[in-house]
Amino acid sequence: MFGMIILVTAIAGVGGTGLGGVIAALFRRDSSRLVSLLLAFAGGIMTGVVCFDMIDSAMNPEGSDASMSVFFVIFGVMLGYVVIWLLNIWIDSRTNHELEHIDANHPRTADGLDELIHSDHYVRHEQCSEDGGPSSPYQLFIAGVVMACAIALHNMPEGMVIGASYASDSAEGIAGGMGLVMAVVIGLHNIPEGMAVAVPLITGGMKRGRAILITALSGAPTIIGAVLGFALGNISPVWLSLSLSFASGAMLYVVFGELLPEAILMWRSKMPALAAVVGILVGLMIIYI
Repeated sequence: MFGMIILVTAIAGVGGTGLGGVIAALFRRDSSRLVSLLLAFAGGIMTGVVCFDMIDSAMNPEGSDASMSVFFVIFGVMLGYVVIWLLNIWIDSRTNHELEHIDANHPRTADGLDELIHSDHYVRHEQCSEDGGPSSPYQLFIAGVVMACAIALHNMPEGMVIGASYASDSAEGIAGGMGLVMAVVIGLHNIPEGMAVAVPLITGGMKRGRAILITALSGAPTIIGAVLGFALGNISPVWLSLSLSFASGAMLYVVFGELLPEAILMWRSKMPALAAVVGILVGLMIIYI
């Protein structure tokens, strides 16, 4: 089963971002409105599954005869949220000062997919350095590492959700429970993320095949997160509860700190909010139907 979990997660992570790269290579453009609705809808489904299923599973972990303390679950949720939040703040502090358009009037969140994964920072170094001259190979390498870290911070919590979900529903098998559902949802939302990675690479002159390959590989951290979430969840019921709680908090940060603000900024209307509500209701139906 462990190998199948890695395969499913790879399809969701590498396959989802890779498909986004293919779309970017074929069309070289994206629809902000469509991407906004897709992100909001996926965020809504994630919220529904986290709140109605994962946190409940953390309160009553598989293999335990007693319920976990609500304060222990709250601790795990806040730990996951704060850890991902602080790591994102640290990356932002290292990159945003180099981008001219990010100033005091700029929204305190990403208003484009390129900002979310810091591909705009990479392109900035691809074009020129801070002093106006060409960036050195070292500067470009560091910018690439920063972009990879930003993508990893975004994808690893998603992988943990998949792994922890499978650990909590191990009796359901690979095709049952919430693990497969979350893999499908995360794969769906990785498509526009893959477009965000590929577009600046292709625009910068990189060959399409290489850009698609790099984009697909950017989804690999999802696999690491799934392995971590599944491994911790199988140690004991207490660790399963902590793994589910931490993954829930991390995912809530991704949804409310990144996806929904970004979706609304990409399309300033009521439609992203409606898409998120519909996503929550779809998540509710997935759990109880």
